[in-house]
Amino acid sequence: MKSIKIGLIREGKIPPDKRVPFTPTQAEEIGQRFHHVNIICQPSAIRCFKAEEYSALGVEVTEDISSCDILMGIKEVPIEQLIAHKTYLFFSHTLKKQPYNRKLLQAILAKNIRLIDYETLKDSQGNRLVAFGRYAGIVGAYNGLLAYGKRYRLFELRRAFDCFDINDLKIELRKVKLPPIKIALTGAGRVGKGAMESLDTVGIRKVSPTDFITQEFREPVYTQLSSADYHSRIEGGHFNREEFHQHPEKYKGHFVDFAKTTDILLAGAFWNPKAPKLFELADMQKNDFKIKVIADITCDINGSIPSTVKASTIVDPLYDFDPASSTTAPPLSNPSFVTVMAVDNLPCELPRSASEEFGRDLIDRILQPLLVEDIDGIISRATMAENGKLTARFNYLEDFVNRKD
Repeated sequence: MKSIKIGLIREGKIPPDKRVPFTPTQAEEIGQRFHHVNIICQPSAIRCFKAEEYSALGVEVTEDISSCDILMGIKEVPIEQLIAHKTYLFFSHTLKKQPYNRKLLQAILAKNIRLIDYETLKDSQGNRLVAFGRYAGIVGAYNGLLAYGKRYRLFELRRAFDCFDINDLKIELRKVKLPPIKIALTGAGRVGKGAMESLDTVGIRKVSPTDFITQEFREPVYTQLSSADYHSRIEGGHFNREEFHQHPEKYKGHFVDFAKTTDILLAGAFWNPKAPKLFELADMQKNDFKIKVIADITCDINGSIPSTVKASTIVDPLYDFDPASSTTAPPLSNPSFVTVMAVDNLPCELPRSASEEFGRDLIDRILQPLLVEDIDGIISRATMAENGKLTARFNYLEDFVNRKD
């Protein structure tokens, strides 16, 4: 079998990402499982695993990665760092025709690069095979609790990025002591499950959506809401999940029923722009809108949540939103404002643990079709660009690529 070199590239996007596709022990494992594969690691001063951790396990660390066949990173590769005629795997953030990455996709085609976006790696049913969603949920819920503790001066938590790994973070969560408040969590996917993991670690009891609205509790509780819990058909009849995903415009939302009794909102549900917003600015201006802390884990700017008018950062994760004027303010500046957490790169706060889980999925689900035989078409379906052209599945990006502005 032909030998293959995989290069773990240094992250070049600013601000730099600390995550990596494979941990040092995983890089060693790949060499043991795939004898025709050699891993090379480009040194990085920012990566959560030091170069010495790779070299200690026999992984070559070198600046020159030009001999590699496949180059793997996390975030977008700066155009000037792209090497022509290589296979790249990273999050390109071009699938939704993001204007800020048009030149990147144009350069990939011009340089005859084979691009495989992690987001496009799916099984035959369309389910994503690798993602950081669980850690977005874990850290997002953690930050939501941290914000509530700060707002009401109940407890202090270390920032998530100050925790060594997921186990350290879960120990920190034991400091959380809450009054009998109610927490609403939207989303049932990876993000939702990750958020539940943090809430369960604290020991917060989960209750049904009906009990959440109709009952009072002597302890903090949370409910997990699926789309069916706060959407109904405009024409009447039962909620149909498949129809909702294909034609969300046929539904109306009634999350405001939950907003009247919710103290913390953890927003982890994917939002289709054709679907109803979670709530409107006018809803936030009403006296019965109770939510005072919103952790928008999905971070859709000007999306389903009116207060998410900008992304916050890992360094400055919180800002206040004044529903009356629809403006932002410094965090915790006025008790009538809503405190918002809208960090758009949450898994970066736990880079070691997030990288370990991501790399595990890559090894178990992706490397065989990528390096040996693509029996189920996973790689062929995920290949966005090849031989200087967009592949058939991604032809919808043609007009996006050809635009000059």
